[in-house]
Amino acid sequence: MRKLKDQLARALADYDNLRKRTAADMEQLQRTAGLKIVLKLLPTLDILESAQKHLGDQGLAIAIGEFKNILKEEGIEEIVPKPGEKFNEEFHEVIETVSGGKTGEVAETSLSGWKFTGGVVIRHAKVKVESAKS
Repeated sequence: MRKLKDQLARALADYDNLRKRTAADMEQLQRTAGLKIVLKLLPTLDILESAQKHLGDQGLAIAIGEFKNILKEEGIEEIVPKPGEKFNEEFHEVIETVSGGKTGEVAETSLSGWKFTGGVVIRHAKVKVESAKS
C-alpha cells in the first residue's frame, strides 16, 4: 500500500511539473510571437511619426498615441534619449558622431528604441553622439 501511495505522489508531482513547464513554454511562445509582430510593426510606427512631424495632423497624432498605448499595455516601452544624456551602449546605437558638446553625450536621437519593461531591448535607439572637437 505504501508503494502505491509513493507512486501516486510521484505521478502527481510529475503531472504538476509538466503542467508548469507547459504553461511556461506557452508563455514563451506567446512572447516570441508578440516580439515577431512588434518587430514588423515598428517600422510602420516610424513612418507614421515621420508623417506626423511634417503634417501636424491631430487625427494622426491620436492614432500614434493609441499605437503606443497598446505597446505599453503589452509591456513594451519606448527608449527616447534626450540631448546631453550620457551615451549608453545597452540602449543606444551610434549612427554618427558630431563635434560640439561633451564627448560621449547624445547630441540627437534619430530613431527611438523600444524595450520590454523588464529591460530586454527590442530595438536600440539610433543616436548621434558628441565627439572630441577636431
